[in-house]
Formats: sequence, structure tokens, C-alpha cells
Amino acid sequence: MLTGRRLSHHYGFYITVYQGGFEKSPFYSIFDNYGVPCMFSTLTSKEHSLRKRMITNIYSKSYIQSSASAEAQSKVILFDRFLPILSQSTTGPEASSGLDVFSFYLASTMDFISAYIFGIASSSNFLQDKAVRDHVLALYRCRGENTFFRQELPGLNAFCKRLGIHLCPKRADQANRKLEAWNKSHCDKAIRHLESTKSDLTGTADEPIVLKAVLAGIEKEAKSHGKQSLLYPTALLHRDISVASEVFDHILAGQETAGLAMTYLTWHMSQDQALQGRLREELLSIEPNLKLSDDGVQSLPDPKELDALRLLHAIMMETLRLNAPIGGPEPRRTPYPQCQIGPYTVPGGARIAALAHTLHRDEYVFPDSEKWDPNRWLSSEADEEERKLRNRQFWAFGSGGRMCIGSNFAVKGEDAILRLV
Repeated sequence: MLTGRRLSHHYGFYITVYQGGFEKSPFYSIFDNYGVPCMFSTLTSKEHSLRKRMITNIYSKSYIQSSASAEAQSKVILFDRFLPILSQSTTGPEASSGLDVFSFYLASTMDFISAYIFGIASSSNFLQDKAVRDHVLALYRCRGENTFFRQELPGLNAFCKRLGIHLCPKRADQANRKLEAWNKSHCDKAIRHLESTKSDLTGTADEPIVLKAVLAGIEKEAKSHGKQSLLYPTALLHRDISVASEVFDHILAGQETAGLAMTYLTWHMSQDQALQGRLREELLSIEPNLKLSDDGVQSLPDPKELDALRLLHAIMMETLRLNAPIGGPEPRRTPYPQCQIGPYTVPGGARIAALAHTLHRDEYVFPDSEKWDPNRWLSSEADEEERKLRNRQFWAFGSGGRMCIGSNFAVKGEDAILRLV
């Protein structure tokens, strides 16, 4: 059994850092878009809190599960796009060549997050428009493969660029500009649609849920504090590009991470037919169970019923544990003049970080940690203290006030895709 002292020893250090008081480092400035920060890239907690307040509600589990617009968007994406393509991959002309599930999942997650942000009418349709999908994903790969110098040595990178030396290939900068232009076109389209539509879009698939919240939040901040606002130099003074920067960050984060997780999950599941059978049996136990019929499926299960599916939850948790989409460091700066982290006295201004990859491979918490084993989340033998430690050590979405704000949306989309596959 784990004692309180042992429990504190294993998770207390990073809880100390990520619960507050340790600001982000300039490492995150690479996530600025259009030359202005978004919520994720802000370095101070106060500015982050102001931005987060605008969108916390719409990313809450209760809001997502009760949103008529989110449900309508899911129906369009799942029933009009996802299912037909999935069906054709097994019975149509494409059956012999199979389906590139990574590209397919990235398309699905992009359509989900862009619909939630912009509304269906102004969102992407990567599932059906493969040419656009391939082009945008190629740009994104180019961007992702050339970040080191801009992120870790920005001063050297800028200096060399002035001398005509490009440590980052020109094509990476071009890819960034093209991606920003692509996002801005969707953002502008959604704003025009919102302003020109006479009828209320609330509750419809075309409602730009996130965009509306960001616009309303900026307007409220401007009326309440004006030039005295901490956000005045950015979000208030440059509203249009600040809005575009914010939603672009959601687009990039929401698409890639969920797509990666679903690809890993499918790979693991493909190697265990018995587990597939158990999951299928569990999914068929709810109504509607999404089993394909001649009449087609037109309704979604109650989200609360899905939450009660223990095996589905265990499979998702174990995949996110072993193959965390963001497994790398999440740096923070130590406060001045110094701080105490466990037995260590650390000087102020030092860059420190925890990693989901290493936290999820602590053998004390996750025995045989390199093994993909959903049963570790189903075990009834573990005592309460062990379960508490395991859940606290799970760090796929980070922790504290700056943990991933889109975690509930990501899990919802992944659950929906897994049910159909």
C-alpha cells in the first residue's frame, strides 16, 4: 500500500510547479500567430487567465455534452462524411488498397474542431476534399519539422536571418504564412456569415461556438476596462488578428493531437481481436448503439451513457498514457530569487519541465509501463491510494490552471470516432 509520504514523493514535485507561481518561458513564443499571442503562448498567468475566461465555459464537459450545435455538427461529420468513407473503404473500389487511417483521422479531427470553432458552413471538409487535406497537412508537417532554432535559439535564428543565413529553411516560413492565410480565410468567412445571417444560429450546425465566445469576450473586456486592460496592446487593439491567432491555436492543437491518439489506438486495437469483441459488446449495450442499418443512423447516444462505458474509457486512458500526443517537455521558469522543489533549492529564472512521456513510465505507478494494457484502468484490486496516485500521475493534458482547455472536446471526438470504427 502507498503511504501518504510515498504518494507525495511521486507526484508532489510537478504539482508544486504546475499549480501556479511558475510562469511560462519564452519557449512558448513560437506559438504566437500573426505576430500576436494566443492564450496558450501568453507567458504570464494574469494574461492567460483573462484569455481563458473567455472560453472556459464552451470547453467544459457539461457545455459540450448539452450543446445542440455540437451535436448537430457531429451528426453532419459522422453520418454524412465519416461513415460513408469508412464503408467504402471496406466494400467499394478502395477496399483492395485499404485506408490510410492517419490521414483519415487527421481529416476527421480537423473537421470536428473547425466546425466547433467556425460552424459547419465555414469549416473545413477534409474528409471529402482530400486534395485540400493533403496540401494543408503537408504544410503542417513542414512547419513541425523545422521548429528547433525558432523555438530554442530565436535570437541566433533572427541574427542569422539578417545576415542571409536561414537556419530554418525558407519553405518552413512559407508554410507558416500559407497556414495562417488558410486559417484567416475560414475565420473571416465565419465572421461574415455570423454578421450577415438574419436568423439566430444558436443551436444549429452553423453556429461558430468558439469564435462567438472569443469575440464576445474581447468586446466585454473592451467595455469593462478599455485601455487599462492587460489585453489592450494585443487583443483589443488588434482584434481581428488576435481572434485569428486564438482560433488558429485551437485548430492546430485540436487536430493533430487527437488524430495521433486515434491512430495509436487503432494500431493497438488491431492486434487484439478479443479486446475488439469486448468493446463492441459494450458499445452495443447502449441505445442508439450506432450499429449500421439499412435506414442509416441518425441519432447519437446520450453522452452520460458513454461516460459509463468502463472499457471504452480504459482504452482511451491507456492509449493516452503510453502514446501521449504531447509527450515532450512543458517548460516553466522558477520564481526569483529561488524556490524549493522537493529537496532541491533552484535559483530563480531556471527553465524546468515535466514530461508526460516520463511521468507515464514511472514503474512505481504503472508497472510494466511499456506495455499497452487497458486492464490497468479496470483493476478492482488496486486500493484507493493507488488509484489516486495513478490518476494524478496521468498527464496527457497537463495539470493546473494551464492544463489543456480542450481536453473534454478531444475526448468527445475520439469517443465518437472509436464508436464508429
